[in-house]
Amino acid sequence: MTLRNKILVLVAALAVLAGVATASLLHAAGRADKKNQIQAGGPHVSTGTVSLASGSERRIVFRNMAWGPHRDELATVAATAPAGPRTASGVKCLRFYAAAGTGICLQAERGAVTDSYRAVVLDAGLKERAHYGLPGIPTRARVSPSGRWVAWTVFVGGDSYAGTNFSTRTAVLDTRTGRLTSSLEDFTATLDGKEHHAADTNFWGVTFAADDRHFYATMATGGHTHLVRGDLAARTVTSLHTNVECPSLSPDGTRIVYKKRVPGLPADAPWRLYALDLATMRETALAEPRSVDDQAVWQDGDTVAYSLAGDYGTDLYTVPADGTGKPRRLLTAGLAPAYLG
Repeated sequence: MTLRNKILVLVAALAVLAGVATASLLHAAGRADKKNQIQAGGPHVSTGTVSLASGSERRIVFRNMAWGPHRDELATVAATAPAGPRTASGVKCLRFYAAAGTGICLQAERGAVTDSYRAVVLDAGLKERAHYGLPGIPTRARVSPSGRWVAWTVFVGGDSYAGTNFSTRTAVLDTRTGRLTSSLEDFTATLDGKEHHAADTNFWGVTFAADDRHFYATMATGGHTHLVRGDLAARTVTSLHTNVECPSLSPDGTRIVYKKRVPGLPADAPWRLYALDLATMRETALAEPRSVDDQAVWQDGDTVAYSLAGDYGTDLYTVPADGTGKPRRLLTAGLAPAYLG
């Protein structure tokens, strides 16, 4: 092949690649633009005031996933009418939780080449109190019942709890003093009665007790997950039970709802929801037959809420915490709910 023909082949190849790249960019832009357009039949969303303060009416504050100009914004609906019109705040979060007038919002900051992430502590009016850079992709967030303690988890390697190639980093913040523990791996861990040290130890899914001292979380090591009880004053964690992920403590502090890996299920959807009685360590399977990759939220002392994939990304469902009944869709196009009021 002559030099001239080689040059022509190279130019033609570059033209094809440029065309593919342009088409890909246009397709991605089209998809992004579609998500900014209101979907027919979707929830009605309008701009208004969203508060994290306690009030006479019980409310749900959550990440609005409905397509349109308010997608990813914190929105609120009355807890008694979750399918009703929702009010959007203008504040965007990937993950969110709130209690007692304190909120935690895990945000993405879009860059020209790569995205970065940060954790923003919000006051009752959704104003920023403080923010902290995150070392990975946000996945879990919690606030203690008093609003004093905040925790968040990010992925720092891999991209899914379902696989084995991932690493997490879980931080705990005392909003009263500003003291930040950037990783629960700094706490002293006890596993099966022995002090535990292993390079593969990961923590995620913090849930706080009402005493402003204790918490529960998942600790993973050696290919297994464990429910641990943490002590914020002593800076320790102690294992209690195996095969527990993303625990959520009941309002009365007696039960944990969590996702459990069940043998025989698909590798990419291995979980079912269970409840654990902390006094007896007795497990109860909940009546949700689908795999739930979420940290459940207690709607009240009898019912838990959680997300599942839906037409707009995720929908929220509820199911009784005692193993009876059946799942019910709470609202469409929602994620990361917090019950307030």
